[in-house]
Amino acid sequence: MHDNEAKSAGRSEPASDLSATAEGCANSNLLDFAAQLAGLAEDLKALAARPIEPIPLAALDPF
Repeated sequence: MHDNEAKSAGRSEPASDLSATAEGCANSNLLDFAAQLAGLAEDLKALAARPIEPIPLAALDPF
């Protein structure tokens, strides 16, 4: 199929361009995921640095 036939069939980009676009989206998604993991690691590090304080038993007694 020639370019003019592809355009008339509704495709505006050649397959190679679509593949590059998909690759760019995948890379962007991976970078976003890596940034979220880095944020989670920072949160976990901050939580690990806080001491665990015991809950008084009186606070657990419903009566």
